[in-house]
Amino acid sequence: MDRQPGLSVRLKLTLSYAGFLMLAGVLLLAAVGVFLLEQGWLLTNERGAVRATPGTIFLRSFAPTAAAVMVFLLVFGLLGGWLLAGRMLAPLDRITRATRTAEAGSLSHRIRLPGRKDEFRELADAFDTMLARLEAHVTEQQRFAANASHELRTPLAVSKALLDVARTDPHQDTDEIIDRLHVVNTRAIDLTEALLLLSRAGQRSFTREHVDLSLLAEEATETLLPLAEKHGVTLETVGDVTPTLGSPALLLQLTTNLVHNAIVHNLPGRGRVWIRTTPGPRTTLLTVENTGDLISPHQASTLTEPFQRGTERVHTDHPGVGLGLAIVNTITQAHDGTLTLTPRPTGGLRITVELPATSSYTGR
Repeated sequence: MDRQPGLSVRLKLTLSYAGFLMLAGVLLLAAVGVFLLEQGWLLTNERGAVRATPGTIFLRSFAPTAAAVMVFLLVFGLLGGWLLAGRMLAPLDRITRATRTAEAGSLSHRIRLPGRKDEFRELADAFDTMLARLEAHVTEQQRFAANASHELRTPLAVSKALLDVARTDPHQDTDEIIDRLHVVNTRAIDLTEALLLLSRAGQRSFTREHVDLSLLAEEATETLLPLAEKHGVTLETVGDVTPTLGSPALLLQLTTNLVHNAIVHNLPGRGRVWIRTTPGPRTTLLTVENTGDLISPHQASTLTEPFQRGTERVHTDHPGVGLGLAIVNTITQAHDGTLTLTPRPTGGLRITVELPATSSYTGR
């Protein structure tokens, strides 16, 4: 926004300080003059005889002194106000320089204002915190963009290679190439839809409604039951009515991703998955636990990052796009919840989603 140039804050504070000092001086001198007039000190000479009228005595004896005092107060107020204002506004100037540095693209700079806690220190600390979060967000977005570009480039490169083979080798089986192109294209579509879902969830552009997590758990289990049966994984869903506020579509996607992840990262032919919903006075819990290979705490902490995949899978027809738990994490944060991943001692993973509770759900 374009603005007209104006006085600096330092000059305004200087003039305010000087003006206040002048006003205080005028009031003080006026009070002294009235007091002297009432006492009659300005009406007599050294012998006690009246020499002039009160007004004349006041002008000759008191007014010059008062004028000199006012000039001194004006100079002192301007000089002292300028120095004091500069000293008081020095932290603000430091914050301004840091802001311009950040505006130029350098987010690693920090103010780190020294001294005890006051308004400027709180502002500087808040600005440093904002810069740290912004730097982390930008770094995460840059890494995400690089990973997304790499993931999208892979199916495109494969498609190009298949098309080159079909064009240069007339004896190549066309049906096989079409089938492989279909698989690669489906993977690219799944990846694009996952990226769009991740973006929408992160923007929080959805309407919050009353949702029962137990119903979503049952729906996700019913939808993925054929996949579980195909890989010999047993699903078990338990829980009472578990109300919360949020987007039904996004929370269903969250639940489906968790159950799907628990199925595909499991023991082939003898795996188990437990889905539990637990209501509470302040928060509600959705817990998905599965058997599987041993997972280290460090590995578990990285699974919510985009394009992070487990090392072992029990299938080959669902390669995934590496965004399942990243989408779960984003949806959880968009609903002001927390996501916890805990490795099981016997193998597998326990994932808990904690969301704010609501007691006004009447969906059943």
